[in-house]
Amino acid sequence: MLMSTAAPALTHRRSTRRLVTTAGIGACGLAFAILLLLVRLNWAPLDYVDHGLAADLNRLVSHHPLVVAVLRAITTLGNPGILTWLVVLGTLVLLVRRRFRLAGYLAVSGVGAAILDPVLKLAVGRLRPVVADPIAHGTGNSFPSGHALGSSICYGALLLVFLPALPRRARKPVVWSIGALVVAIGMTRLMLGVHYLSDVVGAWCLAVAWLGLTSYAFELWRQHTGDRVAAPVPEGLEPDAARDIKPVDPAAPPSELSVVAPSSADRAPLRQAARRSAALAVLAWVLVFGAVTGLGELIVHYGGSNALGDRAIPHALAAHRTPGLNAASSFWSDAGNTHAILAVGLLAGALALAVVRRWRPVVFLLVLMFGELSLFLASAAVVARPRPDVPKLDPHLPTSAYPSGHVAATICLYTAIVLLVLPRTGAWWRWLTLVPAVAMPVLVAAARMYRGMHHPTDLLGSVVLAGLWVSAVYLAVRPNADLAERPPHGAATGVRK
Repeated sequence: MLMSTAAPALTHRRSTRRLVTTAGIGACGLAFAILLLLVRLNWAPLDYVDHGLAADLNRLVSHHPLVVAVLRAITTLGNPGILTWLVVLGTLVLLVRRRFRLAGYLAVSGVGAAILDPVLKLAVGRLRPVVADPIAHGTGNSFPSGHALGSSICYGALLLVFLPALPRRARKPVVWSIGALVVAIGMTRLMLGVHYLSDVVGAWCLAVAWLGLTSYAFELWRQHTGDRVAAPVPEGLEPDAARDIKPVDPAAPPSELSVVAPSSADRAPLRQAARRSAALAVLAWVLVFGAVTGLGELIVHYGGSNALGDRAIPHALAAHRTPGLNAASSFWSDAGNTHAILAVGLLAGALALAVVRRWRPVVFLLVLMFGELSLFLASAAVVARPRPDVPKLDPHLPTSAYPSGHVAATICLYTAIVLLVLPRTGAWWRWLTLVPAVAMPVLVAAARMYRGMHHPTDLLGSVVLAGLWVSAVYLAVRPNADLAERPPHGAATGVRK
């Protein structure tokens, strides 16, 4: 009897929730259509509010450099480049975990944002605000705000897809945090003077309507295949995907894909291991810094002006420059810059988490790359070696010549990929990871010397830095520790057979 009364009540609640959600999505769609029409017709009351608010916010913000710096930092999180990378990495994780339906949803949502923004800007043709003290500049037309639209859709879609991987107690705070981030990004567009209020509000309304439409299509897809239709915000689009997209419980045996949180007793050894790893990493950082800096001081003060060809090689390369070699060296030099290393590192981290489903490999990559960056900056500041006295093909850099940050980062990243891949698979292609691990540092090093940015001994310092730091972090973090507890190439990766 109890079950017979509970079932209709549950059905009624679901129907009510769906009705309220549908009404909200429809209202957002209608609000966007009205705003679009009013903006297109240059409705005087709306123009008065938009222009007045833009002028007031500009007067309020423009004379406070710290506030402007904070606004710029927040608005960066809505840049199309960052949003595209997040969607691509999320889609890649889902594809590796064989959650093709969720991957399709995320890709379609992101592509929709990329299409809607420029098409609507072109159709409406609204000019951006003109303020007394411009503090930022946007390209293209004004309505709707691309940052507000893209951040709402992309962060919202990522939330709906990966919500099942979060513990239930964390879901509500994460939802509110994502909502606050989206609102903050939209507000920065107003306060930086690159959009009107109606641009941002219109973008939010359109984003809600687009997410609602794509979520409804996803629900119909699940319904067609006989799966239960979930409540997207509290449960995520596909609650049954939690087992596949959630990392393995670190306190459980590696062969178990547990999604149950470990007890406090189980977590005690994990906390102890984390403290040990952190202490070892800090100790190693100090020792590596001392070794690299000491070597640099010896080279600069006692190595002579032409140790290992420090003077002869850069001059010889500068004397034989050609347009073709200039272009090639630019490409390989850029392959070792911060943006390229960050992109490859993010891709490697996403793949590691998707395939292995454990945090150690990701922590290994993060500690390795951030540690390398801090070691490079610190040692360069202490040694303060001038760059070679030849014409430079790159603009002036704030760091000194010793060591080469490009080369050190390249060695660390591609060596880390080899260390993560080789022990975890018996496939023949694992040996292909050795190719970039060897070729990339050589090509980047040659390009940096050719462009007049480094001496040969600068590259030697980079090799010492990378070799010592990779070894130390590998021993401290032990990214392949789970392999010792399972059969080779077994089920710990969680990849479906």
